[in-house]
Amino acid sequence: MRTITPRELESALSSRPGLALIDVRTAVEFAEIHVPKAHNVPLDALNPEGLLTSGRISLTEPVYLLCRSGGRAAKAAEKFEQAGFQEAVVVDGGTLAWDAAGLPVDRGTVKTISLERQVRIAAGSLVLLGFLLSLVLHPAFIFLSVFVGAGLVFAGITDWCGMGLLLAKAPWNRR
Repeated sequence: MRTITPRELESALSSRPGLALIDVRTAVEFAEIHVPKAHNVPLDALNPEGLLTSGRISLTEPVYLLCRSGGRAAKAAEKFEQAGFQEAVVVDGGTLAWDAAGLPVDRGTVKTISLERQVRIAAGSLVLLGFLLSLVLHPAFIFLSVFVGAGLVFAGITDWCGMGLLLAKAPWNRR
């Protein structure tokens, strides 16, 4: 897996407009803001083999991958490499870096909370709920807080977040 800056991608797209550019964020995140030539295929629905058979991409051509900041795109690149693709390229910094560089974006009217913020809100709420329930109802509820805290540590170490994957499937993150 290699990375490319947003400016380098813009240059590549201007010289070869048909390059495969896949945004792996949720459909709602994509609708809010995206790179104009990107195609949305959410990470949880990403099937490199299916894209290959559809003729949208090639095993020998680079596939450029984009998300909010780069984490999900790196996971997508791993999926492409496991499927035998020679060159899965992650856009460094994702859509945030593309927008910050002043490059053109398509903005929708949909406004949503990013998946990363949703995870923080959910995790914080569960930790607080576990603590309060342990004070009011039964001390064993503290294990809810412990479980969520352990999950956050696991997510930080492995870069795999089950809560994020679950929230990505929530109805408000789908169109």
